[in-house]
Amino acid sequence: MGSEDKKKENVVTGQCEEEEWEMVSPPLEMPLRWRSDQNDEPSEPLKVQFPGPAKHWTDAMPIGNGRLGAMVWGGVQSETLQLNDTLWTGVPGDYTDSQAPNVLSQVRELVDKGQYPEATKAAFGLADHPSDVYQLLGDIKLEFGDAHSAYATETYERELDLNTAVVKVKYAVGEVEYTREHFASNPHQVIVTRISASKLGSLSFTVSLDSRMHHHSSVNGKNQIILQGSCPGKRKPPKEYSNDDAKGIQFSAIIDVRISEEAGVIQLLDNKKLNIVGANWAILLLAASSSFNGPFTKPSDSTKDPTSISLATLSSIKDTPYSQFYMHHIDDYQKLFHRVSLQISRSSKNSNHTHIKKYEAINNFVNNFPLYNRKNLPYKWEHKKGDNDGVVVSTADRIKSFKTEEDPSLVALLFQYGRYLLISCSRFGTQVANLQGIWNKDIEPPWDGAQHLNINLQMNYWPSLPCNLSECQEPLFDYISSLAINGSKTSRVNYEASGWVAHQVSDIWAKTSPDRGDPVWALWQMGGAWLATHLWEHYAFTMDKEFLENKAYPLLKGCASFLLDWLLDTPSGYLETNPSTSPEHAFIAPDGRTASVSYSTTMDMAIIREVFKSIISAAKVLGKGEDDLIEKVRVTESKLPPYKIARDGSVMEWAQDFEDPDVHHRHLSHLFGLFPGHTISLERNPDVCKAAAYSLYKRGEEGPGWSTTWKMALRARLHDSEHAYRLVKVLINLVDPDHEGDFEGGLYSNLFTAHPPFQIDANFGFSAAIAEMLVQSTEKGDLILLPALPRDKWPHGCFSGLKARGGVTVGICWREGELHEAGIWASDCKQNALTRLHYNGRIVPMSLDSGYMYTFNCDLKCVKILAL
Repeated sequence: MGSEDKKKENVVTGQCEEEEWEMVSPPLEMPLRWRSDQNDEPSEPLKVQFPGPAKHWTDAMPIGNGRLGAMVWGGVQSETLQLNDTLWTGVPGDYTDSQAPNVLSQVRELVDKGQYPEATKAAFGLADHPSDVYQLLGDIKLEFGDAHSAYATETYERELDLNTAVVKVKYAVGEVEYTREHFASNPHQVIVTRISASKLGSLSFTVSLDSRMHHHSSVNGKNQIILQGSCPGKRKPPKEYSNDDAKGIQFSAIIDVRISEEAGVIQLLDNKKLNIVGANWAILLLAASSSFNGPFTKPSDSTKDPTSISLATLSSIKDTPYSQFYMHHIDDYQKLFHRVSLQISRSSKNSNHTHIKKYEAINNFVNNFPLYNRKNLPYKWEHKKGDNDGVVVSTADRIKSFKTEEDPSLVALLFQYGRYLLISCSRFGTQVANLQGIWNKDIEPPWDGAQHLNINLQMNYWPSLPCNLSECQEPLFDYISSLAINGSKTSRVNYEASGWVAHQVSDIWAKTSPDRGDPVWALWQMGGAWLATHLWEHYAFTMDKEFLENKAYPLLKGCASFLLDWLLDTPSGYLETNPSTSPEHAFIAPDGRTASVSYSTTMDMAIIREVFKSIISAAKVLGKGEDDLIEKVRVTESKLPPYKIARDGSVMEWAQDFEDPDVHHRHLSHLFGLFPGHTISLERNPDVCKAAAYSLYKRGEEGPGWSTTWKMALRARLHDSEHAYRLVKVLINLVDPDHEGDFEGGLYSNLFTAHPPFQIDANFGFSAAIAEMLVQSTEKGDLILLPALPRDKWPHGCFSGLKARGGVTVGICWREGELHEAGIWASDCKQNALTRLHYNGRIVPMSLDSGYMYTFNCDLKCVKILAL
């Protein structure tokens, strides 16, 4: 199989081992479209479904284009689309404290004396003002009148189709069927709603715009409503700001209404509402904008006019038909979403198109390969309808029944839902996803809806690389660049250090100073450093050398410079960080009192080690390995203290074996080196991995959603499929929003993950953890297939499109819990980044050339090489 003739065999002439495949289209137009004569039963559709309107916000359906978001409630008599945009309280701040160096000296002296409770008390003096607060935009309100109260409940359907990113609502009143479609268009930067009736001239409703923010709304012309408002220039209630008259972010939302030309009229009501009477259909276009002009521009100085921008957006699409909105939205979205497929089944009969999926991985790749014109390459698999088609089982009922039925297709749905949410809340040119993505209903959301840097923001982007959505990380890198600017001031003034630093919580203004209040959460200098690890990871997966040189390396240098200055020499010869905390977790000091401030926590050292390894690797790629900074990093790295194992056999969380007052604490900071870091591995550190497993046992399986998914990923890194799957079951637990305080973790009926309340990080953490269970890769050249597959729970399945380090894409099918076939290809790598293939204890050498797909059987024998 290694001959050049075999390597250049074209895939369109290939055969499966067990079936022949027929090409559906001519080779030049559709080189990789296939069909099978096998009529497998269908898998569950990728839909979130409801049999009735939303009763709670967490029953509503999220849509988004990265910037604009909406929650669709699906009401009948009245419908609400709750809206979000780039709206925050506040103005750019001063994130420095000239008194901090004096306080820092006092804290360090107390730590050196072992007076940890006193050091904790003194560290309150290093706190700063709180972050600003994410805000809501307002509501589109649709009123259909009392006649719709007589709708036939059995006809009601509400669904979010993940394949199209479209929310659809259907119901019937008498003989008339009403249909609404909602989606957020990224190409056109509007939220689109189409409402239609099956009987001509029977569509009548009223539309208005409202907001809980300071605002004014009025009708503009014959078919538009304009809402103009402003955000508070400070938190409410006022906290630390002295300028009570600060002007906050201004915003505008404009809804444009179109109706059928052949029937219907639009009437003006109260100069605030539009009344549509007797139409066949109506299209609503919502454009919105804010005056936010970057984290360093005061709203009062912004030259952006939100109303003018929104009007210009609508003017640019005034002649665009609905079909164009829909087509461009679908094309834009599916270019990202359709890169990855996942089917899991308990039965080989029910595993949807097992053989087709061998080639779907290639289809997904070619559909996004720039050599081809993608317009000629749509692909769609059709299947024979089964007996259950048309029977809608609500997603809430599927969650409820999971404890007993353990339906693996719900796992696949939740995995893809995380990918859907990331596409919907983080796109090129938008802001970084916050604690709720972009969806928020409150003026004072939980935890300010802010970016929390001690796990939550990072987890938001965990699935971007393995789940083939690397472009969705671009807002994160823009955000890190802003943090580096503000963080250099914080580093210089607060710590008299070079480089840049960021702490535990931030906001749209790129706040880098400590949070207010207790040092147990406020005092943590590693937030920016953790984010910096994402820079090298992006290169490791994409092999984008231009990104590494122009964006990643300068930011890594600034981060490493701060860490070099932050580390202190000790008589032991090891370097230490002082003060140091393990995020949000306290300990019992030797004198029996509770404290949180000490020195050299395990997480500090793990993150620093990760950053140092990243910049050394980056310098090697860029030919900068002899730079003075890199040499200093190498010397410093060798002086970092090693991992320590506590008396009870767990990984030590602090530099000393302190007593832990909360062994079930939600954070797993001391295990960072195992995941998402790479300095602990089964191959290199078996003893530390054993201690990590015991640490996980001590922590237990209960906790907030994000904690549960972090534990899933950690168990996957340990190749512990049993415990990883048990945590899947822990998360898939339906939360009652009326009594959410009785729950820890879980899912709401719309698949949002719960802390509770709602936090989006666990949605992303779940997708990343599932990817880790199915395939893993290392920077040492290892590609590990099905490392934590729960074989008895998911005996049959296929996935395609997951990514690995080295620019490699992977597709796998398994049967009866064992590998059947794996397809691996590297589209852009210039060198063989992965050199060893692992499965079930077997390791074989592997060499990949760009532009070819390599197929391996269950014995890891390469059985086919196909030119792409």
